Amino acid sequence: MTSPDRLTATHASRLIQAGTLTAETLVRACLDRIADRDPAIRAWTFIDPDQALRAARELDKGPIRGPLHGIPIGVKDMIDTADMPTQHNSPIYAGHRPAHDAAAVATLRAAGAIMLGKTDTTEFAAAGRHAGTRNPHDTSRTPGGSSAGSAAAVADFQVPLALGTQTGGSTIRPASFCGVFALKPTWGVVSREGVKHYSVTLDTVSWFARDIDDLGLLCDVFGIVDDTPVRTIPASGLRIALCRTPFWSEAGPGVSEALDAAAESLRAAGAIVDTLTLPAAFDPLGDMQRQIMHAEGRAAFLSLARTHPHLLHDDFHSRVENRDGTTRAQLATAYDHAAACRSQFDAIAHGYDAILTPSAPGEAPIGRHPGNAVFNRMWTLLHAPCVNIPARPGPNGMPIGITLASARFTDRHLLTVAAAAAPAIMAL
Repeated sequence: MTSPDRLTATHASRLIQAGTLTAETLVRACLDRIADRDPAIRAWTFIDPDQALRAARELDKGPIRGPLHGIPIGVKDMIDTADMPTQHNSPIYAGHRPAHDAAAVATLRAAGAIMLGKTDTTEFAAAGRHAGTRNPHDTSRTPGGSSAGSAAAVADFQVPLALGTQTGGSTIRPASFCGVFALKPTWGVVSREGVKHYSVTLDTVSWFARDIDDLGLLCDVFGIVDDTPVRTIPASGLRIALCRTPFWSEAGPGVSEALDAAAESLRAAGAIVDTLTLPAAFDPLGDMQRQIMHAEGRAAFLSLARTHPHLLHDDFHSRVENRDGTTRAQLATAYDHAAACRSQFDAIAHGYDAILTPSAPGEAPIGRHPGNAVFNRMWTLLHAPCVNIPARPGPNGMPIGITLASARFTDRHLLTVAAAAAPAIMAL
């Protein structure tokens, strides 16, 4: 029998609901894995084993509460939990105990999930201090960020699911570096209440898993639906657009090979794969994403800069002081241009089942720096849903991911396409 910590959430849920696996057994297996591995990986900032086991035993008494009954989940440590500290990797919030769960956490608990612990993050999921987490495939390398601990914990079989967030590339990039699946949903479809905000235009609650079905399981729990019924599509019926993006010059070793191999594998499976060159209007979106993110960060971190100036990392003072020198006129142009590009991208994307594009510039770099979000910023600013699929390893044997993106509010269709495309992409 598969060790419980190796089960996907979907498989574990079936076993729990069939009465052949208990929540306590699953949680205990995850805790044992954490005890064995976390000294090296350092994915967690807080775990209370006794509390987690008590919650599991209560759930095992029944009745079944929902589709996540007994499933342990990691929570990025800038998402509020009423029964655990939320510390944001900041000395300002050391030991901070929120009074209430974030809306996303409350929704998961209502579906029967167990919040196993808090996962490490870049400071405020934004800048400043790096997470202490290491990549489980090579501990000398970063797992990516800002959702470092969530990606690493899922990749290392310490927990089947974990919450993250994305403002630039904080979910898709670490998923690529750690070799797991991840979904950044359409902006705004999951409540951000109780999540430390950085940019109201960009912040998106996201999640990591080891299986595409698990991404869909969380979509069910969060009530994410498309306007039209989702239909199963075989790989041979897919129409995919291969898009190297305006930032292709940033691609490092292994990325071109992984992207081309994914395209060829999909063609071999019968899919139509066209090359898509986006209009020139999309070229400045990477810079505009940074302008908007930093400007909204100015408002988000102003109070901390005024009340805790000596405890706040200089990166945040840089946002507050607008050291980039972005003018209000430039910001207005960025907002308007991004809005126009969203509708233009949706029109383009509706002509395909998905856009095939890089998830990161290459393999996870050595060190703790979270990595470059160059291949994520545009999609985040466009509010498009994105799925990371692990593809062929890079030249150092480290994971490289491929993104599938689609038009806004087509999240369930995108997951269906990802399920059809993943076997070809992962078989490389």
